[in-house]
Amino acid sequence: MNGAGEDRGELQGIQEVADMLGITPRTLRFYEDKGLIEPCRIGTTRVYRRREIARMQLILRGKRLGFSLTDIAEFLDLYDADPQHLEQMRALAERVRMRIDELEAQRDALDQTLGELAKLEGEALARVHAHEPEAKRAVG
Repeated sequence: MNGAGEDRGELQGIQEVADMLGITPRTLRFYEDKGLIEPCRIGTTRVYRRREIARMQLILRGKRLGFSLTDIAEFLDLYDADPQHLEQMRALAERVRMRIDELEAQRDALDQTLGELAKLEGEALARVHAHEPEAKRAVG
């Protein structure tokens, strides 16, 4: 098979890529509109190469981890600009540390809220139980 045929074998349609990534074609178009991916066109049909699929995997992972589109765009730009990916890795490590700190603060706040709710629940149930014998005597 020649080089052109091999390139064509790498091309995948929007529905095929969406199914592979577990997303909708609309999601792919959204990230295209944001300039984060650039599928090729054959006529009016969008086709995706490995590079765009890999970028989408990075985008989806970034979103899953709570990074903003701005952060993700910066990571992708650094990835393209730095062939050894050292700057990308430095920036990624810094942003990951910031995200860990944010999530730990949220966890602390959740733990505190859960503790307060459990205490409130206990107090409410104690009052209910304290008055139950009275309610049963009044009925009987």
